[in-house]
Amino acid sequence: MGEAPAFIVDNLQNGNGFSSGFSLKSRGCETTTVIGDKTYVIAGSDESVEVKIYDRSTGNWLIPAVRGIEPRPCKGHSAVLLNEDRILVIKKGSSSDDCLWFLEVDTPYVREQKKVVGAEVVAWSKGVIGNVEKPVVITGPSGVGKGTLISMLMKEFPSMFGFSVSHTTRAPRAMEKDGVHYHFTERSVMEKAIKDGKFLEFASVHGNLYGTSVEAVEAVADAGKRCILDIDVQGARSVKASPLDAIFIFICPPSMEELEERLRARGTETEDQILKRLRNAKEEIKQGKSSGIFDHILYNDKLEECYENLKKHLGLDGSIATNHQTSPKGIDLPADHSVSKVANKVIIKCGAAEGKASKNLMVLDVSSLKGGAPGRTRGLQVYTVDSFSDGLNGVNKLS
Repeated sequence: MGEAPAFIVDNLQNGNGFSSGFSLKSRGCETTTVIGDKTYVIAGSDESVEVKIYDRSTGNWLIPAVRGIEPRPCKGHSAVLLNEDRILVIKKGSSSDDCLWFLEVDTPYVREQKKVVGAEVVAWSKGVIGNVEKPVVITGPSGVGKGTLISMLMKEFPSMFGFSVSHTTRAPRAMEKDGVHYHFTERSVMEKAIKDGKFLEFASVHGNLYGTSVEAVEAVADAGKRCILDIDVQGARSVKASPLDAIFIFICPPSMEELEERLRARGTETEDQILKRLRNAKEEIKQGKSSGIFDHILYNDKLEECYENLKKHLGLDGSIATNHQTSPKGIDLPADHSVSKVANKVIIKCGAAEGKASKNLMVLDVSSLKGGAPGRTRGLQVYTVDSFSDGLNGVNKLS
């Protein structure tokens, strides 16, 4: 199905307004999008943006559970259906980094949340122009040297990599700052966020919850850095099952004998602790090699050699300038605009701002979207089309 024009909600119940034409210029702050037997109504006000669903097969209104970070209120919006599973919402009169949003209605994340909730679910995801380098998940048994390898990366490329800040339900210790060392939170709050699918991975340690949220990883990407996740195999398994597109690397010792020598050389554990770590390491190595989770398995026999291999797999072997990403950009979208869609291109016809000349058309390429709720949707590409160009010829790429 295509999109219906915006109209007064009462027309839904009267059976009016379901034109097959394609006109998406909003009337006020309300749009409707038809998908099968359901019509998704997105209504904005000065205080909030609300979503309602009209089920034509039953004649009932449904109020869905809403996941993700909701967009701020705006002066109006347009809505465009993409691939039957999400709606692109273009906000009018919003800041350049806050005008593109996606309302997911039938993505894998939404379907999973429907099973959890047992009712209708929709999810918001902020649209981001361009792409960022994939986050890096680095896993390996205790004593294998992954911490040293990560430190070497951070030292050589301090502006390229960053760590996400984990959440925990334990109380802060002396000198620990909220949002710096951890995001300290109440157990009930974190448990609800886990249920809502907002965490990539989590675990209970000594009665306290620890975990990595989707938002914490996205915040690193928003700052123009590549996020490093230092987690165990079970955590890597959870991240692999999430929408996050990451590179997974497992660090192995050259042998169990060598790992035992390293653990004993540290002099920080008792004999029982060393034996326990070795048992755990044996199981982790087995899972790391056979689980199919990891894209690369590196053997840390010679540290410098292992580090060079790590950089190679991250695309850092001599071409650093082509790999660094800047912070995501927004677009300056005038409040006066209308929207249409051709294949994987969303065409935005812009009105000229007072006293200013205007490029007549902006084009959003939505063919390479990545990610999604509860995090960002990246991969949007933006072009301008000169007013006097022939059709879509003479396109100027912005991102």
